Amino acid sequence: MKFDTRLLIANDWEDYALLDSGQGRKLERFGGQVLDRPDPQAFWTPARPVSQWQADAVFDARTGEDERGRWELASAKAREAWPMAWRDLHFTARRTPFRHVGLFQEHAVHWAFAREKIRTAGRPVKVLNLFGYTGLMSLACAAEGAEVVHLDASPKSNGYGKENQALSGLQDRPIRWIADDAMKFVAREQRRGHRYDAIVLDPPKFGRGPKNETWRFEDDLPGLLDGVRALLSDAPLFVILTAYAVRLSYLALAQALADRLAGRGGRMEAGEMALPQQGSDRLLPTAIYARWMAG
Repeated sequence: MKFDTRLLIANDWEDYALLDSGQGRKLERFGGQVLDRPDPQAFWTPARPVSQWQADAVFDARTGEDERGRWELASAKAREAWPMAWRDLHFTARRTPFRHVGLFQEHAVHWAFAREKIRTAGRPVKVLNLFGYTGLMSLACAAEGAEVVHLDASPKSNGYGKENQALSGLQDRPIRWIADDAMKFVAREQRRGHRYDAIVLDPPKFGRGPKNETWRFEDDLPGLLDGVRALLSDAPLFVILTAYAVRLSYLALAQALADRLAGRGGRMEAGEMALPQQGSDRLLPTAIYARWMAG
């Protein structure tokens, strides 16, 4: 299957901005908070020296392994949690020990894509969101009328997702919040004969399930993609696969996904995702992706 190569730039935010980047760090505005976090891909020269950056909180990654560290509060305005919005979705951002803040803002490019595909489908759509984190993709799909099954290994992340659902006024939308191991859940769904019109996957490089199951991207992704193929309905709309912090090309993702969707028709797209830096033509790469769509 041939595919188009694209660079997806998350440039439709009002509540987020990449203010500066360089020397292995990035300065970002999330709603009412400015955060200084490490980013190994930003090894260029920042617009302003890092020593002159002004942030409400600074993440120090030197205190632990596997991205764990601690936040140093740099202003009286620093908050542990605060409100944010993207389009009509409302949610809570929060500082975590793993430098994340409850959302991956570059994924807005896929939220917008999924919403448009569901809105124009002209029929009921059932979505499976694997590794769904705090649920913004699930909310984006539900906002357009889709029935969503949201899966994440972390009950805490699912709890935040339910809170975000309420904040967005989507309490009446059908979202099932499930804490489970992705591989086991997909296998059970196959046995049950359940099918989905759209499947979204954002797996980490390494992770653990709720019963200490182990996930390793390069080892486990092929088997999971086999399961994804088996769970697709007879008239699927799209499949979105993203990856970060892995030593792979987007070509690898696209070709692995294309293998499973051979004979489905449609078209494939793959490339990188990036964030635009405010007041500059600089882009900060964040992840790689592959996505298939019908038609």
